[in-house]
Amino acid sequence: MPPDLVAGLIGAVVGSIVAFAAMRGRGSRETRGESERSTAVVSEETTTQRLVRVLPFAAFMFDGGGRLTFVNEAAETLFGIMAERAYGRALIEVVPSVDFERQVAEALRGQSSTRDVRVIDGDRERVFGITAQPLESDGAIAIAADRTALVSMERVRRDFVSNVSHELRTPLSAIKLMVETVLLSDDDAEARAMFLPRVAREVDRMVQLVEDLLELARSESGRLVLRKAVFDLSDVAAAVVNTFAHRADTLEIELELEAPQEVFVDADLDRLTQVAMNLLDNALRHTPPHGTVLIEVAREADTAVLRVRDTGIGIPHNDLSHIFERFYVVDRSRSRGHSGTGLGLSIARHLVEAHGGSIEAESIFGQGATFVCRLPLVPASGPANIKNP
Repeated sequence: MPPDLVAGLIGAVVGSIVAFAAMRGRGSRETRGESERSTAVVSEETTTQRLVRVLPFAAFMFDGGGRLTFVNEAAETLFGIMAERAYGRALIEVVPSVDFERQVAEALRGQSSTRDVRVIDGDRERVFGITAQPLESDGAIAIAADRTALVSMERVRRDFVSNVSHELRTPLSAIKLMVETVLLSDDDAEARAMFLPRVAREVDRMVQLVEDLLELARSESGRLVLRKAVFDLSDVAAAVVNTFAHRADTLEIELELEAPQEVFVDADLDRLTQVAMNLLDNALRHTPPHGTVLIEVAREADTAVLRVRDTGIGIPHNDLSHIFERFYVVDRSRSRGHSGTGLGLSIARHLVEAHGGSIEAESIFGQGATFVCRLPLVPASGPANIKNP
């Protein structure tokens, strides 16, 4: 649900409750005498609380002095509090948020408000959308909804748009400059020979980016179609090593394969080849000259394992938990002039998980990195429809 819609919904709920309480109060004053007014107030409070109790949102009610008079079950669950221990206490004693307390204080002064409030919950920060309004009789009411996931998704969306824009703007700017140079060169053959191949490379880069984005979108949406067959994962590793052999020689990196036995999997050959290529490409980009990249295939119990090790600079501990996120690049300055888009590892994760497997990274900064893919193993004696890469 969009953030603005959530805030609007909460505001509408609070407004309805306040209006209901006010209507009950006015109805009571119009139909009862002065001697019955105190009974009407008790009835009003009980009815309002009954309404608040069944709300799907966390709700708090306060008296004129800012003390809690009612907390519904949703609030107990969301904030991890006990209602009976909260009654008669100030909000700050129950929910450790100065901003929340200030918002309630504003409501007690007659000011309605809706805003996001951040609350530290253990070792993480949570974001709550809170609407606070004064009650006509006395006191105030506040309703809260957990918007942590929505805020996080919105941040991911903004970062995604920003990163895509950056990745497209850079090659487009270079293409524009080179084409303009060729056009102004008055049919200069040397200028064409210099710039047109570079234009072609930049176009290829943009095409690859778009293909990666489409692949990621299919994976994340669950629309990825797997064409499974039984094949030896060792053959995939060997084919990928052969593909990257020339590049490794050019970079002066030792590329090794260790696959001592057959390891059968029932999977999509093209997709797993893509996973292996993404991991090997990543390893080569982050390994200095005279380093080593090793790709291993092995069995571990009922699991097929594809492991890619490198002797590069490694991954800082703070970055390790983020490297499978879209567009996350630890340090572009380490990528040897061939900076990736930060999509390869994210795509690899989604492809492996689509096969019912898992992928993880291990690294000690300064001592290289290891990426491990685990997939369901097919018994060596079982496959009848073996496919060769």
